[in-house]
Amino acid sequence: MDTVIHFMNDTAEFYKWSLTIADKRVEQWPMMSSPLPTLGFSALYLLFLWVGPRYMQNREPLHLRKTLIIYNFSMVLLNFYICKELLLGSRAAGYSYLCQPVNYSNDVNEVRIASALWWYYISKGIEFLDTVFFILRKKFNQVSFLHVYHHCTMFILWWIGIKWVPGGQSFFGASINSGIHVLMYGYYGLAAFGPHMQKYLWWKKYLTIIQMIQFHVTIGHTAHSIYSGCPFPAWMQWALIGYAITFIILFANFYYQTYRQKPRHKPTKGVTNGVTTATNGATKTAEHTEENGKKHKKGKKRD
Repeated sequence: MDTVIHFMNDTAEFYKWSLTIADKRVEQWPMMSSPLPTLGFSALYLLFLWVGPRYMQNREPLHLRKTLIIYNFSMVLLNFYICKELLLGSRAAGYSYLCQPVNYSNDVNEVRIASALWWYYISKGIEFLDTVFFILRKKFNQVSFLHVYHHCTMFILWWIGIKWVPGGQSFFGASINSGIHVLMYGYYGLAAFGPHMQKYLWWKKYLTIIQMIQFHVTIGHTAHSIYSGCPFPAWMQWALIGYAITFIILFANFYYQTYRQKPRHKPTKGVTNGVTTATNGATKTAEHTEENGKKHKKGKKRD
């Protein structure tokens, strides 16, 4: 018990010390004065993962087509805004794409970049709705470990990023990821219109490949920064490399299971965040064959 108490006291002291080196510009921004709101929303998210499927178990799935269209295209606009602000702000501030330390000044371009990164952090909280919609539509198979791991950790880790390093190297990964999310939510938004859109959504596989490339680029960029001695917090860079490696492993497994592994049965066509799946031709063929068999038997009895 004494060990636990000492550990908690040491943790509290470390947190108090860390606040002395936090970015003073963001401490009064919404959600930034304390980690409790972020941790609270994350806890509610995990609670809904447990309660939601049980609540929907004996209920009809909600369709939410109009809601999904509005939500996904709203996320397209938000991520486009974030990407645009980061690219224009970093260019105006003369950022280096190889090594850029954090500038904690109130320069208009630095504040612009910090603000865009704050919106990026907020977007990760809004993305909890991805899971909520899956559960309300009873798409429980879509709520995988990768899905939950990604959503829960990104929100918490980017609170840390905004609290201590809202600028410098942080802009690089956020600008790439927000750009990819423009494509991703654009895909989901189009898919929400209905099965007739499937013929235009052949590029889902390549979206997954782009996501995997992003993690390799992030690792390479961060490794170069460490190797060159860039004055950006080393703990943040090593944490980013470790985090990216976990995503490479999980996304590689997802890619293999989805696109490379041969299924035992012909799968039904469908989308992940868009609309309900369409019936495949095999089912109709089987039903037709069974019906013909019954008619044939009746014919024999009459004879």
